[in-house]
Amino acid sequence: MPTKQIISTHASGMEKAVDFLRHELKSVRTGRAAPGLVENLSVDYYGSPTPLKSLATIAAPEPASIVIKPFDPACLKDIEKAIKTSDLSLAPILDGKMIRLNIPPLSEERRTQIVGQVKQLGEKTKVSIRNIRRDANKQLDDEQKGKTITEDDCKKGKDNVDELTKKMISQIDEIIKAKSEEIMNS
Repeated sequence: MPTKQIISTHASGMEKAVDFLRHELKSVRTGRAAPGLVENLSVDYYGSPTPLKSLATIAAPEPASIVIKPFDPACLKDIEKAIKTSDLSLAPILDGKMIRLNIPPLSEERRTQIVGQVKQLGEKTKVSIRNIRRDANKQLDDEQKGKTITEDDCKKGKDNVDELTKKMISQIDEIIKAKSEEIMNS
């Protein structure tokens, strides 16, 4: 397998890890209401777990509330139950054919805890990036031992992988810093 192909394969894996981090951070609670907070909540809909975004429209009309309007009014109670049993610590308010969630302001202590959780997510993502780097370097070594690439190509490939790893880790640091500031300043 050529060096460029090995690098591009592992680069896409690193990008997926960063995208996963972004996706996970959407569901982290800040002081502001955001649909991402509840959209992936699993609701028991006719016996099968279904993400809330598939069952309802979710909007944040005000900075401190989320409105959930189910497509099927019959699943209102199921959505309410899913919110109550989640770890969001929010009390759903049934309002006719929709549910309102009031997002209370976060205390300074809770903000600090959430920032700690965000940093842990960032560290896990960095570990997965480093694991991908290790796999790429191993694959380059195997290709060199199999005489399909030269020693120089192997070294250049490893340098490229290290450069890509540094770029991805700095991107993760920026994402975590921005999310931490959002949590502390909202």
